[in-house]
Amino acid sequence: MAKQYDVLFRLLLLGDSGVGKTCLLCRFTDSEFHPAHISTIGVDFKMKTIEVDGIKVRIQIWDTAGQERYQTITKQYYRRAQGIFLVYDISSERSYQHIVKWASDVDEYAPDGVQKILIGNKADEEHKRQVAKEQGLQLAREYGMDFYETSACSNLNIKESFTRLTELVLQAHRKELEGLRTATAPPELAQLEEDEQQIPGGNDNPKNCWC
Repeated sequence: MAKQYDVLFRLLLLGDSGVGKTCLLCRFTDSEFHPAHISTIGVDFKMKTIEVDGIKVRIQIWDTAGQERYQTITKQYYRRAQGIFLVYDISSERSYQHIVKWASDVDEYAPDGVQKILIGNKADEEHKRQVAKEQGLQLAREYGMDFYETSACSNLNIKESFTRLTELVLQAHRKELEGLRTATAPPELAQLEEDEQQIPGGNDNPKNCWC
């Protein structure tokens, strides 16, 4: 039986509650969008396999709750992430300002060399815009990150942003990936099986796709 994937990466979605992290995830993994809003409780994840530069990458994408009361739980996942999306809502100046706090948490809890991308979500709500695109670009430059404005509703830059972060992670781990052809099992497979059996702080039931 052919291998289903060559390598497993973990990506993390961070940002305030209500910025649309779960909608981004569901649009990318399931090609679905649901406008109703139900806040994530603790941590959930979805999976998707994509091919980048001839390598089949299994992406385990963790969707974290933005509320402060869950942050003790969600910070446990920072140290195991290879890539992180920092997400704000273009119609919420407050969520944009809080990116500084989220970035500080990443610096404190995530591993050195973790790859990061800044996302300005809900770009379809131009009539509600409070954060100019130039502000997002400037903040991304200050942190040395790529920047995308996205919309889960209109499917703007969803595939592009997830693919780009995967590319950055692959580039950062190029040396480790040189041995893929001789590996007997996909990297981190055992850890993936462990994660699927027990998700600390996550929901007991399968996750529905909501904002």
